[in-house]
Amino acid sequence: MRVLLAGGGTAGHVAPLLATADALRRRDAGTALLVLGTAEGLEARLVPERGYRLAEVPRVPLPRRPSADLLRLPGRLRAAVAAAHRALEEVGADVVVGFGGYVATPAYLAARRAGVPVVVHEQNSLPGVANRLGARWARHVAVAFPGTPLRGAMHTGMPLRTEVTDLARAGDRAERRRAARERLGLDPHAPTLLVTGGSLGAQRLNDVLGSTAADLLAAGAQVLHASGRGKEVALAPGADPARYVVRPYLDDMGTAYAAADLVVCRSGAGTVSELTALGLPGVYVPLPIGNGEQRRNAEAVVAAGGGVLVPDAELDAAFVRERVLPLLTDPGALAAAAAAAGAVGGPVGADALGGGVGAPGGGGA
Repeated sequence: MRVLLAGGGTAGHVAPLLATADALRRRDAGTALLVLGTAEGLEARLVPERGYRLAEVPRVPLPRRPSADLLRLPGRLRAAVAAAHRALEEVGADVVVGFGGYVATPAYLAARRAGVPVVVHEQNSLPGVANRLGARWARHVAVAFPGTPLRGAMHTGMPLRTEVTDLARAGDRAERRRAARERLGLDPHAPTLLVTGGSLGAQRLNDVLGSTAADLLAAGAQVLHASGRGKEVALAPGADPARYVVRPYLDDMGTAYAAADLVVCRSGAGTVSELTALGLPGVYVPLPIGNGEQRRNAEAVVAAGGGVLVPDAELDAAFVRERVLPLLTDPGALAAAAAAAGAVGGPVGADALGGGVGAPGGGGA
């Protein structure tokens, strides 16, 4: 089996792509895999680090409204499709698996032109432009959330990285939590808040949570905060940086999740899927741009009691003091929210999607 996987730009596309690649390789070590990505996205670093080859394609944003970029689109798209076609030929692809984003559109178009079957995986509850296009002629369409409006979609869940699936399957949660906190240099017994804005960070979260650092610590809690590379967290006066730990990026998210009692985060599809798989309650702050998919991603888990949803504009110091801090320091409320989050967690899709890709005729996601 020879597979071209296409997706990149942010961890939301790269993480499920890599999880699927790993699942394909586990099923058959002889599977030939090539990843199509950009030179600017996270995939340029993460794909080679995982041991997979990366074929570069020019980044082609799809303008949502009339602009100068719209005039440049035809030429850029031709160049990107040509690059994708070269990658198809290089690996001799039997199937193209696309995860959306800038890279997916040229991959889908090149595959259609070459007569290569396409499998689409959509991570968000509202599909993006690329996957809406690819789904029109895809052999199979897989989605992370039930009810995602794509024709012929099958709910396979989110392909999750092995560090998360291994953690979800591990026993004795209390012991895992204690060991993880010790590895991170944290108090093994203090209520622990994880703050993350995703792979790129979120300055809004950085500003608001940093301003309440002294309040969180005074209540006996501790914080592990991933700021995002190039982004700053200004801690409130008096906050102890040994107890409010700021790191630009957390390479080992499994350990960070294991240490946490509660997570303040954006509600990207990957984050929501990982928290529910692990039974971790979240304070979800949807990114206030796009087509509203981040809010939709978190609605089911919040409705079930597995977290709190707050619009970006309404996240402020008062909300942290009045809603986040009481939840973080109430073991009973945390336990109930964790159970609700875990009950919402859907199927873990890497093996399901990987098995479908390897099915006769190009897959059955």
